[in-house]
Amino acid sequence: MIAANRANWDARVPVHLDGGYDLDALRAGQQRLADFEYAAVDVRDRDVLHLQCHLGTDTVCLARHGARAVGLDLSPASVAAARALAAECGVEVEYVESDVEHAVAALGGRRFDVVYTGKGALCWLPDLTAWARVVADLLRPGGVLHVVEFHPLMNAAADEQAWPGVVLDWPYLPSGAIRVESAQSYEGTGELAAPVSYEWTHGIGTVIEAVTRAGLRLTSFAEHDVSPWRRWPDMAAAGDGWWTWPAGVPRLPLLYSLRAQAPDRDQPRVSRPA
Repeated sequence: MIAANRANWDARVPVHLDGGYDLDALRAGQQRLADFEYAAVDVRDRDVLHLQCHLGTDTVCLARHGARAVGLDLSPASVAAARALAAECGVEVEYVESDVEHAVAALGGRRFDVVYTGKGALCWLPDLTAWARVVADLLRPGGVLHVVEFHPLMNAAADEQAWPGVVLDWPYLPSGAIRVESAQSYEGTGELAAPVSYEWTHGIGTVIEAVTRAGLRLTSFAEHDVSPWRRWPDMAAAGDGWWTWPAGVPRLPLLYSLRAQAPDRDQPRVSRPA
Protein backbone atom coordinates (compact mmCIF):
# COMPACT_ATOMS: atom_id res chain seq x y z
CA MET A 1 0.00 0.00 0.00
CA ILE A 2 2.83 2.41 0.77
CA ALA A 3 4.40 1.58 -2.61
CA ALA A 4 1.08 2.35 -4.30
CA ASN A 5 0.91 5.68 -2.48
CA ARG A 6 4.47 6.52 -3.51
CA ALA A 7 3.59 5.90 -7.16
CA ASN A 8 0.36 7.87 -6.76
CA TRP A 9 2.19 10.88 -5.34
CA ASP A 10 4.84 10.67 -8.05
CA ALA A 11 1.98 10.84 -10.55
CA ARG A 12 0.43 13.87 -8.82
CA VAL A 13 3.57 15.99 -9.19
CA PRO A 14 3.20 17.03 -12.86
CA VAL A 15 -0.53 17.61 -12.33
CA HIS A 16 0.09 19.87 -9.32
CA LEU A 17 2.94 21.70 -11.01
CA ASP A 18 0.64 22.43 -13.94
CA GLY A 19 -2.05 24.11 -11.89
CA GLY A 20 -3.95 24.45 -8.64
CA TYR A 21 -1.10 25.29 -6.26
CA ASP A 22 -0.63 28.88 -7.51
CA LEU A 23 3.13 28.46 -7.52
CA ASP A 24 3.68 31.78 -9.27
CA ALA A 25 2.28 33.53 -6.19
CA LEU A 26 4.62 31.52 -3.97
CA ARG A 27 7.59 32.44 -6.18
CA ALA A 28 6.51 36.08 -5.84
CA GLY A 29 6.64 35.83 -2.05
CA GLN A 30 3.10 34.91 -1.02
CA GLN A 31 2.82 33.17 2.34
CA ARG A 32 0.67 30.03 2.27
CA LEU A 33 0.45 29.57 6.04
CA ALA A 34 -2.16 31.34 8.18
CA ASP A 35 -1.31 33.77 10.96
CA PHE A 36 -2.45 31.27 13.60
CA GLU A 37 0.10 28.76 12.26
CA TYR A 38 3.01 31.16 12.63
CA ALA A 39 1.74 32.38 16.00
CA ALA A 40 1.68 28.85 17.42
CA VAL A 41 5.41 28.15 17.13
CA ASP A 42 8.42 30.43 16.74
CA VAL A 43 10.53 28.95 13.93
CA ARG A 44 13.08 31.74 13.52
CA ASP A 45 16.64 30.44 13.87
CA ARG A 46 15.26 26.98 14.70
CA ASP A 47 15.95 23.64 13.05
CA VAL A 48 12.54 22.71 11.60
CA LEU A 49 11.59 19.42 9.96
CA HIS A 50 8.53 19.31 7.70
CA LEU A 51 7.27 15.75 7.34
CA GLN A 52 5.39 14.68 4.18
CA CYS A 53 6.24 17.95 2.48
CA HIS A 54 5.22 17.06 -1.14
CA LEU A 55 6.22 20.07 -3.31
CA GLY A 56 7.64 21.88 -0.29
CA THR A 57 5.39 24.93 -0.57
CA ASP A 58 4.87 25.16 3.20
CA THR A 59 8.55 24.30 3.75
CA VAL A 60 9.52 27.34 1.68
CA CYS A 61 7.25 29.50 3.83
CA LEU A 62 8.86 28.17 7.02
CA ALA A 63 12.30 29.00 5.59
CA ARG A 64 11.14 32.50 4.71
CA HIS A 65 10.13 32.93 8.34
CA GLY A 66 13.70 32.24 9.40
CA ALA A 67 13.68 28.48 9.94
CA ARG A 68 16.58 26.24 9.02
CA ALA A 69 14.13 24.06 7.15
CA VAL A 70 14.32 20.42 6.10
CA GLY A 71 11.54 18.77 4.11
CA LEU A 72 10.98 15.01 3.94
CA ASP A 73 8.76 13.08 1.53
CA LEU A 74 8.45 9.50 0.29
CA SER A 75 7.94 10.52 -3.35
CA PRO A 76 11.15 10.95 -5.43
CA ALA A 77 9.30 13.14 -7.92
CA SER A 78 7.99 15.36 -5.10
CA VAL A 79 11.48 15.79 -3.64
CA ALA A 80 12.95 16.70 -7.04
CA ALA A 81 10.18 19.23 -7.67
CA ALA A 82 10.54 20.67 -4.16
CA ARG A 83 14.26 21.24 -4.65
CA ALA A 84 13.64 23.03 -7.94
CA LEU A 85 10.86 25.16 -6.43
CA ALA A 86 12.98 26.22 -3.45
CA ALA A 87 15.75 27.29 -5.84
CA GLU A 88 13.23 29.29 -7.90
CA CYS A 89 12.01 30.97 -4.70
CA GLY A 90 15.57 31.81 -3.68
CA VAL A 91 15.40 30.08 -0.30
CA GLU A 92 17.69 27.47 1.20
CA VAL A 93 15.86 24.26 2.07
CA GLU A 94 17.22 20.73 2.39
CA TYR A 95 15.02 17.93 1.09
CA VAL A 96 15.31 14.25 1.98
CA GLU A 97 13.57 11.33 0.30
CA SER A 98 12.06 8.91 2.83
CA ASP A 99 8.79 7.69 4.23
CA VAL A 100 7.99 8.68 7.80
CA GLU A 101 8.68 5.21 9.17
CA HIS A 102 12.36 5.41 8.18
CA ALA A 103 12.82 9.14 8.76
CA VAL A 104 15.22 8.83 11.71
CA ALA A 105 17.67 6.74 9.70
CA ALA A 106 17.23 8.81 6.54
CA LEU A 107 18.10 11.96 8.49
CA GLY A 108 21.17 10.37 10.04
CA GLY A 109 19.87 10.60 13.58
CA ARG A 110 19.59 14.39 13.49
CA ARG A 111 17.14 16.01 15.86
CA PHE A 112 15.07 19.15 15.50
CA ASP A 113 13.62 22.01 17.51
CA VAL A 114 10.31 21.76 15.65
CA VAL A 115 8.66 18.93 13.72
CA TYR A 116 5.84 20.25 11.56
CA THR A 117 3.21 18.25 9.73
CA GLY A 118 0.75 20.10 7.54
CA LYS A 119 -2.66 19.76 6.03
CA GLY A 120 -3.58 16.48 4.37
CA ALA A 121 -0.70 14.40 5.75
CA LEU A 122 -1.89 12.09 8.52
CA CYS A 123 -4.52 10.36 6.37
CA TRP A 124 -1.66 8.73 4.44
CA LEU A 125 -0.25 7.04 7.54
CA PRO A 126 -1.61 3.66 8.68
CA ASP A 127 -0.33 3.79 12.27
CA LEU A 128 -0.26 7.04 14.25
CA THR A 129 1.31 5.34 17.26
CA ALA A 130 4.36 4.54 15.13
CA TRP A 131 4.28 8.05 13.63
CA ALA A 132 4.30 9.71 17.05
CA ARG A 133 7.22 7.57 18.21
CA VAL A 134 9.20 8.65 15.16
CA VAL A 135 8.36 12.28 15.92
CA ALA A 136 9.53 11.84 19.52
CA ASP A 137 12.83 10.41 18.26
CA LEU A 138 13.26 13.37 15.89
CA LEU A 139 12.73 16.06 18.55
CA ARG A 140 15.44 17.52 20.72
CA PRO A 141 14.72 17.78 24.45
CA GLY A 142 12.10 20.50 24.79
CA GLY A 143 11.35 20.37 21.07
CA VAL A 144 7.85 20.97 19.71
CA LEU A 145 5.54 18.98 17.46
CA HIS A 146 3.27 21.31 15.49
CA VAL A 147 0.36 19.76 13.59
CA VAL A 148 -2.13 21.66 11.44
CA GLU A 149 -4.51 19.18 9.81
CA PHE A 150 -7.83 18.91 8.08
CA HIS A 151 -10.43 18.11 10.70
CA PRO A 152 -11.71 14.51 10.50
CA LEU A 153 -15.24 15.93 10.43
CA MET A 154 -14.40 17.75 7.20
CA ASN A 155 -12.77 14.61 5.84
CA ALA A 156 -15.95 12.65 6.63
CA ALA A 157 -18.14 15.08 4.69
CA ALA A 158 -19.47 14.02 1.29
CA ASP A 159 -18.33 15.56 -1.98
CA GLU A 160 -21.96 16.35 -2.85
CA GLN A 161 -23.73 18.46 -0.24
CA ALA A 162 -27.29 19.70 0.35
CA TRP A 163 -26.75 22.86 2.37
CA PRO A 164 -27.51 24.03 5.02
CA GLY A 165 -27.16 20.49 6.37
CA VAL A 166 -23.84 18.66 6.13
CA VAL A 167 -23.89 15.16 4.65
CA LEU A 168 -21.31 12.66 5.92
CA ASP A 169 -20.30 9.59 3.89
CA TRP A 170 -16.74 8.81 5.07
CA PRO A 171 -15.58 7.28 8.36
CA TYR A 172 -14.58 9.57 11.21
CA LEU A 173 -13.00 6.90 13.42
CA PRO A 174 -10.23 4.48 12.34
CA SER A 175 -11.65 1.92 9.90
CA GLY A 176 -8.62 0.30 8.30
CA ALA A 177 -7.17 1.00 4.88
CA ILE A 178 -9.52 2.60 2.37
CA ARG A 179 -8.69 1.94 -1.27
CA VAL A 180 -9.28 4.94 -3.53
CA GLU A 181 -9.10 4.81 -7.30
CA SER A 182 -9.34 8.19 -8.99
CA ALA A 183 -7.74 9.56 -12.13
CA GLN A 184 -8.06 13.09 -10.69
CA SER A 185 -6.14 14.77 -7.88
CA TYR A 186 -7.52 17.35 -5.46
CA GLU A 187 -5.77 20.08 -7.48
CA GLY A 188 -5.10 20.40 -11.20
CA THR A 189 -6.95 18.85 -14.11
CA GLY A 190 -4.59 16.25 -15.60
CA GLU A 191 -5.14 12.52 -15.24
CA LEU A 192 -3.01 10.48 -12.86
CA ALA A 193 -0.87 7.75 -14.38
CA ALA A 194 -1.09 5.80 -11.09
CA PRO A 195 -4.67 6.31 -9.88
CA VAL A 196 -4.78 3.89 -6.92
CA SER A 197 -4.01 5.08 -3.39
CA TYR A 198 -4.77 4.03 0.18
CA GLU A 199 -5.90 6.29 3.01
CA TRP A 200 -6.61 5.86 6.71
CA THR A 201 -9.01 7.80 8.92
CA HIS A 202 -7.87 9.09 12.32
CA GLY A 203 -10.22 10.74 14.79
CA ILE A 204 -9.02 13.55 17.04
CA GLY A 205 -8.80 11.17 19.99
CA THR A 206 -6.55 8.83 18.00
CA VAL A 207 -4.13 11.65 17.25
CA ILE A 208 -3.97 12.93 20.83
CA GLU A 209 -3.61 9.42 22.27
CA ALA A 210 -0.71 8.64 19.91
CA VAL A 211 1.09 11.87 20.78
CA THR A 212 0.77 11.45 24.54
CA ARG A 213 1.71 7.75 24.46
CA ALA A 214 4.94 8.76 22.73
CA GLY A 215 5.87 10.83 25.79
CA LEU A 216 5.00 14.25 24.39
CA ARG A 217 3.02 16.73 26.48
CA LEU A 218 0.02 18.31 24.79
CA THR A 219 0.29 22.08 25.24
CA SER A 220 -2.29 23.43 22.79
CA PHE A 221 -5.27 22.25 20.78
CA ALA A 222 -7.62 24.40 18.70
CA GLU A 223 -10.25 24.00 15.98
CA HIS A 224 -10.67 26.41 13.06
CA ASP A 225 -13.51 27.05 10.59
CA VAL A 226 -11.23 28.00 7.68
CA SER A 227 -9.38 25.91 5.11
CA PRO A 228 -6.78 26.62 2.40
CA TRP A 229 -8.54 24.02 0.23
CA ARG A 230 -11.78 24.93 -1.50
CA ARG A 231 -13.38 21.62 -0.58
CA TRP A 232 -16.74 22.53 -2.19
CA PRO A 233 -17.24 25.00 -5.06
CA ASP A 234 -19.76 27.12 -3.14
CA MET A 235 -17.54 27.74 -0.10
CA ALA A 236 -17.24 31.38 0.99
CA ALA A 237 -13.97 33.27 0.65
CA ALA A 238 -12.35 34.02 4.03
CA GLY A 239 -9.52 36.20 2.70
CA ASP A 240 -5.87 35.57 1.79
CA GLY A 241 -6.75 32.48 -0.23
CA TRP A 242 -8.63 30.76 2.61
CA TRP A 243 -12.18 29.40 2.56
CA THR A 244 -15.01 28.78 5.00
CA TRP A 245 -18.49 27.27 5.02
CA PRO A 246 -21.20 28.76 2.77
CA ALA A 247 -23.57 31.25 4.38
CA GLY A 248 -26.21 29.60 6.55
CA VAL A 249 -24.24 26.43 7.21
CA PRO A 250 -23.47 25.67 10.90
CA ARG A 251 -19.95 26.74 11.88
CA LEU A 252 -18.21 23.39 12.07
CA PRO A 253 -14.43 22.88 12.22
CA LEU A 254 -12.50 22.51 8.97
CA LEU A 255 -9.01 22.39 10.50
CA TYR A 256 -7.45 21.65 13.85
CA SER A 257 -4.07 22.61 15.23
CA LEU A 258 -2.14 20.75 17.89
CA ARG A 259 1.09 21.51 19.69
CA ALA A 260 2.98 19.07 21.92
CA GLN A 261 6.37 19.30 23.61
CA ALA A 262 9.10 16.77 24.23
CA PRO A 263 10.51 16.45 27.77
CA ASP A 264 13.26 18.94 28.62
CA ARG A 265 15.71 16.08 28.94
CA ASP A 266 15.97 12.69 27.30
CA GLN A 267 13.98 10.08 29.18
CA PRO A 268 13.70 6.34 28.62
CA ARG A 269 10.52 5.48 26.77
CA VAL A 270 7.99 3.71 28.97
CA SER A 271 5.35 1.63 27.25
CA ARG A 272 1.90 2.42 28.54
CA PRO A 273 -0.79 -0.22 28.76
CA ALA A 274 -3.17 -0.25 25.81
